[in-house]
Amino acid sequence: MLDEGGLGSSEPGFHTLDEAGLALAILSTAPLVAVRRFPGLVWGVTATASLALVAGGYGLDVPPGPLIATYTLAEAVGGGATPRRQLVAGLSVVAYVPVSMVIMAGDGKSLTGMSSGLFAWVAMFSLVWLAGDRSRLRRERIAELEVTARLRETDVARQRRLAAAEERTRIARELHDSAGHAINVILVQAGAARLLHERDPEQSRRAIATIEDVAHATIEDIDRLVKALRNGSEADQPAPAGTDALEELVDRHRLSGLAVSATFDGAPRGLPSGVAWAAYRILQEALTNAARHGSGSAEVRMAYGSAAVDIEVSNPVGDGGRPGSGLGIVGMRERAALLDGRLDADTDAEDGVFRLRARLPYAAAGALA
Repeated sequence: MLDEGGLGSSEPGFHTLDEAGLALAILSTAPLVAVRRFPGLVWGVTATASLALVAGGYGLDVPPGPLIATYTLAEAVGGGATPRRQLVAGLSVVAYVPVSMVIMAGDGKSLTGMSSGLFAWVAMFSLVWLAGDRSRLRRERIAELEVTARLRETDVARQRRLAAAEERTRIARELHDSAGHAINVILVQAGAARLLHERDPEQSRRAIATIEDVAHATIEDIDRLVKALRNGSEADQPAPAGTDALEELVDRHRLSGLAVSATFDGAPRGLPSGVAWAAYRILQEALTNAARHGSGSAEVRMAYGSAAVDIEVSNPVGDGGRPGSGLGIVGMRERAALLDGRLDADTDAEDGVFRLRARLPYAAAGALA
């Protein structure tokens, strides 16, 4: 009964616990060992065995098997279950208490006397279902947090890999621009010094002096580059913003034997550091390419406008020169792209002149600063 006697009660109307009752009692609880793996099946077995106990006239104050199975069933039929499975599970639990009442009423028990027990069972099953559902929600929330944490870790690792790749590209570009220019000048001057050693000792000494100057400048440039890589970015270092630095760069190439005509229009007042460095490096690489692959001359024109600086370098293409790797052009395009600028480089098939044009806007550099 619901509120009179207990399991195996000897009160009138109840059977004492015999072998059949003991078997049903065991069947109503023993399957709980597998409730985590088969929550629906275990619920059905324990509920059926408990109803059989009631139908057999064995007193049953509290059905422990169905209560525990209800908790696990509520955990299992959460957000991941199909709507049909959720509906079947919910209806089976809801129907358990009324079915028990009908069975006991059929045995002649008073519904009035069972009312307090009915409310107690309804309250117990409702609370157990809610507890199981809350446990499911908590478990799902923990799983979501774990997934989010894993995704965040994956994203952080990806960002680190991208940052490392960008840093490697940046280092390669800087070394190519600074060291490549210096090595080219040193090679030219070393060759001139060797050829003029006996015929023109004075000119040979000037070539050696140029090698020394370029070597010192390169050491300073690499030292500055190392500091920039250690501290942040090249744009954080003092920039060659004035035309003096650019004219010095042009003069250095003239000393190496490249005939350069240069025109600078406008004044680079308030030039953003990023633009100044990009302009310097692009001009440096363009002149290095002209000396390495050209016929011995180059023409430079730089114009400082109100919104951007325009760079144009042209040189006749030499005959029989060793083809370049193309990394210099790639590096210059990357520098321009970082400033939302553009860089075009091609050789005119008609006159055999290689032309490089770059436009570096100020606005993007100001936003990045």
